Amino acid sequence: MFRHAIPIGRIFGISIDLDYSWFLIVGLFAWMLAVSYFPSELPAASSGQDWAMGFVAAVMLFVCVLIHELGHSVVAQIYGLNVPRITLFLFGGVSQIAAEPGTPGQEFWIAVIGPVVSLALAALFWEIEPLLAYISPWIAVAECLALMNLVLALFNLIPGFPLDGGRILRAMVWRATGAYQRATGAAAVIGRFVGFLLIAFGIWEIFRGALIDGLWIAFIGWYLESAAGSQLQLESARTLMGQHRVADAMRRDFPRIAGDITLQTLVDHFVLPEGNHYFVVSEGNAGEGLITLSTIHTVSREMWPVTTAAQMMIPTAKLDTITPDAGLWAVLEKMGRDGVNQLPVVEGSQIVGILSREDILQYLRVLEAFAAGPRPATSRVVRRGFPVSKGHSHLP
Repeated sequence: MFRHAIPIGRIFGISIDLDYSWFLIVGLFAWMLAVSYFPSELPAASSGQDWAMGFVAAVMLFVCVLIHELGHSVVAQIYGLNVPRITLFLFGGVSQIAAEPGTPGQEFWIAVIGPVVSLALAALFWEIEPLLAYISPWIAVAECLALMNLVLALFNLIPGFPLDGGRILRAMVWRATGAYQRATGAAAVIGRFVGFLLIAFGIWEIFRGALIDGLWIAFIGWYLESAAGSQLQLESARTLMGQHRVADAMRRDFPRIAGDITLQTLVDHFVLPEGNHYFVVSEGNAGEGLITLSTIHTVSREMWPVTTAAQMMIPTAKLDTITPDAGLWAVLEKMGRDGVNQLPVVEGSQIVGILSREDILQYLRVLEAFAAGPRPATSRVVRRGFPVSKGHSHLP
């Protein structure tokens, strides 16, 4: 999702990244606070003080968002779920939890801890205001942060996916019905409804003359509607894949090459003309391995004519592999977690297939076509008892 992010450190083993959009939103928040909020709160403050307070408050808000996301992540880790990273971006922050919670209780506590953390931060900033009574600019910053954390907590409690309130709702419906997908669908539908409401309200604000506020509200609504819609599509794909296995979608006609082929020959005769991105390397008694474009790019071009595929291949024993009977959906999630585009399918010690993201998406399109049912014929005549379609013959 976030291809343009800057890693800034690790907390509790979780990588913390800044998406490039973060810089835009911090600047926008700082500007809004400096020209609107702080001049009304502290009329005697100078423009420089307003901008300094605006910048500090904007950065501190995202520190609070990070703490909010760490709350989700730490509880997820307690339940044994891997959390590779947290990314701060245009709309706040997101914790990348590697797998869905296994029970409604896990989902509830992972979701509810975020608003609880934000409410605790709001209370903290509210309580430290008296300590800053003699430093009037910073008491205004503390008051601003208390207010923003309170708004963050309440907004996240709206019962629509992907907000925390939507996940809490999903946990409750899941607990009541025992149906995870039905619960997800209900939370996502409400999330889309909330998104449409925010878009409408934002447009209304624009017509009332509040251009910046209206655009921002509509933009948030668009994001919520889009995220909820994507979740519905995701659940639809999960349902379609159902019990389908890797063997159903994997490629059995994968490109295979000899180990003594040089990288130069491989690129000139197999990569460029045919567009293949990976190759299974057969190295006789030494076994098999896999070589990909990323592996080739690690070698300088001057060395391609004297470097063989066998020298650069990753042996099967060292590969991250899957088996033909592995669940297709589980493998797709694994690819997303590990950031890989294809995985070799191994049976025994032999590579029997290759499964890529494109293979899974193509198989999903086939499943969707069958799920949609046969297309109605536009014109059919009966001749000698057989249905005949006008135009080219086709399979229904």
